[in-house]
Amino acid sequence: MFVKLAPFLILSAALLWGTTGTAQFLGPDNTSPLSIGAVRLLIGGLFLITIAVAAGRFRLSGWHMPSVLTAAVAMACYQPFFFSAVSLTGIAVGSVIAIGSAPIFAGFMEWQWRKRRPTAVWWISTILSAGGCTLLMINQSAITVHPAGIFTALGAGCSFALYTIASERLVHEQPPLASAAVVFSLSGLMLAPLLIFTDTSWILSAAGSLTALHLGIAATGIAYALFVTGLLHTTSSNAVTLSLAEPVTAALLGIFFIGEQLQALSWAGLFLVTVGLAVLVLRPYYPAILRKLRRHQASAPVFLGRHR
Repeated sequence: MFVKLAPFLILSAALLWGTTGTAQFLGPDNTSPLSIGAVRLLIGGLFLITIAVAAGRFRLSGWHMPSVLTAAVAMACYQPFFFSAVSLTGIAVGSVIAIGSAPIFAGFMEWQWRKRRPTAVWWISTILSAGGCTLLMINQSAITVHPAGIFTALGAGCSFALYTIASERLVHEQPPLASAAVVFSLSGLMLAPLLIFTDTSWILSAAGSLTALHLGIAATGIAYALFVTGLLHTTSSNAVTLSLAEPVTAALLGIFFIGEQLQALSWAGLFLVTVGLAVLVLRPYYPAILRKLRRHQASAPVFLGRHR
């Protein structure tokens, strides 16, 4: 049962991640990407630690430290890589390369390190979803190509894939909630020095506090708790592909809450991402669907033509 629920847990996490752009847009004007990245990790890590301890799911022993450090460093690196890519190449190109490359990196890492070849279903889902993200987010009239921006965007995609690969081992050795708590607490501490060099006055305002709490608790703490719980019952490559629901959520929130307009190609992209994710989400149900189709074919009446 949990195997069938895993994709929906990861999709729920992606839905929460998709709210970050709208939250930042509706928040204070003087926020900086790096300060937001550091604050959300610190609040998310503290929230997860508190919940894990209160639920009795936190243990001090039995941790595979190479995996812990790898996941923490990867998540800490993702923040500056992603925001630098967006700054250098624009939101569209930076997001497409970062988000679209992550499943490919995850599939390759899983193939090389875990000796699991990507399945045909995964390839179909990833190609459809990544292609849909490209149509959804690329504005043909506003493309900025910057070599350093492309490199940092690829660094962001690789970082998220590496975090997922490392976390997959952790959640099989420690409670998922505890593994997320430790990783994000360490990641937040790694980025904390950035707060010294950035403007953090926005946190003191009412809107800033609400934005920080939403990004830290909902879009980081709860989202990654759902993600790692789903990761316990699926592969890293599948999990990263399912996370492509994030830009779909961001686009829809932009339409309904910010008043953004989507062109025909963007709507086609939304459709492709939806189809691609459905291919992967429905995979556990394929055997049952095939059995029903075979039974239906076997029980269907056979009509014979009249002989003249």
